[in-house]
Amino acid sequence: MSQPLTFLCISSYFKGNDFLRACKEAGNTVYLLTNKKLEGRPWVRDYIDDFFYMEEESDGSFNMQNVIKGLAYVMRTRPVDRIVALDDFDVEKAALLRETFRIPGMGQTTARYFRDKLAMRAKAAEAGIRIPAFSALFNDFAIHQFTERTPGPWMIKPRSEASSTGIKKLHTTEELWEVIHSLGDRRHEYLVEQYKPGEVYHVDSLSMNGRVVFIWSNQYIAPPYDVAHGGGIFRSVTVPFNTSESRALETMTVDVLKAFGMQHSASHTEIIRSHEDGHYYFLETSSRVGGAHLADMVEASSGINLWREWAKMETSVARGESEKYKLSPTRNEYSGIIISLARQQWPDLAPFNAPEVVWTMQEEYHVGCVVRSKSRERVLELLGNYAEIIQNEYHASAPAPERPAH
Repeated sequence: MSQPLTFLCISSYFKGNDFLRACKEAGNTVYLLTNKKLEGRPWVRDYIDDFFYMEEESDGSFNMQNVIKGLAYVMRTRPVDRIVALDDFDVEKAALLRETFRIPGMGQTTARYFRDKLAMRAKAAEAGIRIPAFSALFNDFAIHQFTERTPGPWMIKPRSEASSTGIKKLHTTEELWEVIHSLGDRRHEYLVEQYKPGEVYHVDSLSMNGRVVFIWSNQYIAPPYDVAHGGGIFRSVTVPFNTSESRALETMTVDVLKAFGMQHSASHTEIIRSHEDGHYYFLETSSRVGGAHLADMVEASSGINLWREWAKMETSVARGESEKYKLSPTRNEYSGIIISLARQQWPDLAPFNAPEVVWTMQEEYHVGCVVRSKSRERVLELLGNYAEIIQNEYHASAPAPERPAH
């Protein structure tokens, strides 16, 4: 019988319940390190052996030296075999802890490729993967050369944020330099990139022993940046199966994960197809399950719960039983997701009653659902109908945050 293992899971946000449940069901001891503010959230407490809480600093971060000291104290009497980051903002924390306590898994150098947008772009360029033109903000002359050879508009992006947080779109060099100067002594934490209008995709995958064992391609109906900054309605739909489109997305994702050194994890990769030249360009990737309930959408169409499957994989690897892991059965159907901020605290979900609705959002001041059908056209029809209802009866918008709020 396999020796029981202890997993320390880290989550700065309320997410990952399916991972925690599956990890415990696999026979592991499960600890959760999370934000003290999240203590009252409905975690799957029956599947978590112990909680560790951290008070956040004024900028929303954890004091990692205190985390290291706390874990060192815990490990005097309780060994920790694996550390898993459940959110983007925890990837660097987990890597630091692994390196400090010599725990197997992704170290700080590799973790940079899955968190630092500048490191991602430099590594992708080195590997010959097509990316939009970019520049670090370290040197004024290098930035000047970039704007001379790369026509605007341009995007200023934080190197280590998630989603569309902190991104600014600039149309003139005057606007660009104004924003760069406004960053002050934090400008090295940002990069500038050429803006390429196009269709934006997210490819969700699972890797084991350096090989992609599951991959699923989806297309945002409106780019996330436009939704976050324009107050739109978030929607995504499964990409048609066995097409040149799906094959191009899968090939680029596999190339990226191989170049970045991905071994064992879920991953969420974003790619854009340029309106100008029709080429696919890599935007960013991560070593976690996609946010915004995209995992619910992927499960609806494929039958694969990314969180549970990831927990099974991590357990198999940690026990040295990789050869025993088998991906759960999959199906090929189409699904779509629609989510919006709502004016109502608890919106009435009665209008979202089509037989194809398989999940509805149960969060304050949010409205949304996932639909599934064998017909992609039916999925798009429902998303269009529900977008009209939400726009007229529910929709609210808020400014995109400059910094993340836990």
